[in-house]
Amino acid sequence: MAFYDETAVMALEMITEFGQPVIIRAATAGEYDPATGTAGPGTVAEQTAQGILLDFTGQEFQNNSLIKQGDKKLKLAAKGLEWAPGLLNKVIVQGRIWSIVPPLKESNPAGTPILYELQVRS
Repeated sequence: MAFYDETAVMALEMITEFGQPVIIRAATAGEYDPATGTAGPGTVAEQTAQGILLDFTGQEFQNNSLIKQGDKKLKLAAKGLEWAPGLLNKVIVQGRIWSIVPPLKESNPAGTPILYELQVRS
């Protein structure tokens, strides 16, 4: 496992050097109160990750019909994250809010998360 831990550290260092900070935002709706007929205030949790925002290649467009024009590929270093990104989260890159669309890929050899690859849409 030490090898994969070192690989995760190396991925974080490389993405930090060549990438940019990315905010991952998870919003949770408040609980419904039947007495008032409304939902209580929700919560928002944010964490900063290191990521690289890339365009999809022409070959990827040909092989995957789920990619729409304007979609981007976001690679996030897994090391140091409090929680893994999920499909209901939003990401903020360079002040722009992106939704995560399937598939969400995780490089996780031997139970050590190294990299998350997300398809994001604005």
